[in-house]
Amino acid sequence: MRFDQLFLDDLRERVPISSVIGQRVAWDRKKTNASRGDYWGNCPFHGEKTPSFHCEDRKGRYHCFGCGVSGDHFRFLVELDGLSFPEAVERVADMAGVAMPAAGPRDEVREQRRAGLQDVLALSAQWFEEQLQSADGAKARSYLRDRGLSGRTQAEFRLGYAPESRSALKSFLAGKGMDRALIEGSGMVVSGEDIPVSYDRFRDRVMFPIEDSRGRIIAFGGRALAKDVPAKYLNSPETDVFSKGRTLYNFARARKAGQQAGTLIAVEGYMDVIALAQAGIANAVAPLGTALTEDQLDMLLRACDEPVLSFDGDAAGLRAAHRAIDLALPRLKPGKSVRFAILPSGQDPDDVVRQGGREAFDALLARSRPLSDMLWSRETQGGAFDTPEKRAELEANIRRLTALITDEGVRRHYAQDMRERMQQFFGAPRDGAGRRDQGNRSSINSGMGRGGAAAGRLAVSDSLTRSPLVAGAGQTGGATLREAAILVAAANHPALLLRDVEWFESLEFTPGLPQTIRNALLDIAATADAGDGEAVIEALGERGLTGPYDELETRVRNARLWTALPDAALEDAALFFEQATGLHRRISMLRHDLRLAEADLAESMTEEGFAALMALRDELNRLQQAEALVEGFGVLSGRAGGRG
Repeated sequence: MRFDQLFLDDLRERVPISSVIGQRVAWDRKKTNASRGDYWGNCPFHGEKTPSFHCEDRKGRYHCFGCGVSGDHFRFLVELDGLSFPEAVERVADMAGVAMPAAGPRDEVREQRRAGLQDVLALSAQWFEEQLQSADGAKARSYLRDRGLSGRTQAEFRLGYAPESRSALKSFLAGKGMDRALIEGSGMVVSGEDIPVSYDRFRDRVMFPIEDSRGRIIAFGGRALAKDVPAKYLNSPETDVFSKGRTLYNFARARKAGQQAGTLIAVEGYMDVIALAQAGIANAVAPLGTALTEDQLDMLLRACDEPVLSFDGDAAGLRAAHRAIDLALPRLKPGKSVRFAILPSGQDPDDVVRQGGREAFDALLARSRPLSDMLWSRETQGGAFDTPEKRAELEANIRRLTALITDEGVRRHYAQDMRERMQQFFGAPRDGAGRRDQGNRSSINSGMGRGGAAAGRLAVSDSLTRSPLVAGAGQTGGATLREAAILVAAANHPALLLRDVEWFESLEFTPGLPQTIRNALLDIAATADAGDGEAVIEALGERGLTGPYDELETRVRNARLWTALPDAALEDAALFFEQATGLHRRISMLRHDLRLAEADLAESMTEEGFAALMALRDELNRLQQAEALVEGFGVLSGRAGGRG
């Protein structure tokens, strides 16, 4: 609907913009002057600790001096709450107590039809819910019970059952006085010129109502209970109220929950959304049986700054993730991006929370990767860049992709980030035959910083600087304490090593005992010996390494690094292992870059070169004074505070 400018101006005059924004922003008492209509607060569009977000009632505008966002009443609701423009106008009109303008004749007819279709769909949802509780719905109730869904969850999502009948729903709707044209237009029956008698579209299926952004039912999805049907999941067809590519399942609920959580999570299907909600993760949505569309991604980015896209870890899931990269690049803005949470192969979110509860899925989210990491990984994974031509091709592909970013500032920073990655990638040391170190390449291809850290950058907790897990903190057979802890963790928890053998193989260890034990662990991992920690340590003994290994483990115990030891929970050990190996990789790379910078400076003394050298030294010193543990270790293993 088009709105007259006078009507919009009248709404702006009637409703102070501070009243609209004040529902979402707490005003700062010191800087705000309410009598003058001058308000300051922390920006809701980006995280900040000091108020730089300003709105002025006299002008009816807001502006953030931190991130640069600005607009009026309606733009605020569109950008922050993800409303459509008509929805934003309607909300402000409600606040003003003003009726929405009367539509033209065609608009009025269209709105009446839409209202009629929604009446049909609302009645259908009610009927499906009743059928689920009937005798005919017993097998549907059994299916939902087997999927672990409680009665409360079923009621919250208004799940239902469509009986195995060609006309039961149609007869019910007709009995309620619903017009035939509306029944057919709603998509609840299959009709057409070549179909003499229309019939129910959904039969013998568990029913999932699909709502629009305002919580109104606009369509359905049905999950077949019989095994021999062509389509396990079936959605309503496109109608005057439903567009599959512009709708996200559970968006209305998730948007509200996402305001508190700070993000939205896009998963694959209905059951994933519902299972996560039952586990306490209410901010999940799903596309409707197809790959994520441009409109759906726009919805996510309007509703939050950095939605998380969750994909299965199999080949199909990775292909979908790679398509989403291309979809997201043109939409990047300052403070607006996406992250990727790749699930273990063969598992979906429903599997994860059923096996490990909310904590397991939260751990996956904590390890989500930024778009820049995913882009680099996609372009380099499995590639052999051993000739100038192939390296030039990679560089050209990266330039082509970063050029898709429409925002000039974000595009510039992406180009810089990719240049730094390529410098690290192609700057790998050469072996004796002049070949580049393949381990360096595989580490970058596998995502380098792990845990969501970009390649070349490792986020280490600033509050944890007291651990002895630093470079040079004593030696055992030439091993640093960090190397000892990594090797002991890999031996006691071989599942960590098996998750990414290439990543472990790419780590540089001190020549001598550390390298010997690392190579032995890789050899054991390639055999049937790596069943559990005891089997691995026994296999090390068979290779004559019991004494050296015991020295390493004793040192780790004395340092009270219990997350590397056998009695630590696997989840605790995994968090430790990711941070420790990431820190180890970063320090190794910094030392290599430092050597190159020193060599460059020896050939040509420049201010830029000297500044780069000092920056490398500063970062190396900082990391050597920090540790690779993360806060919160010990909960799963029944410990706290890192005490052994």
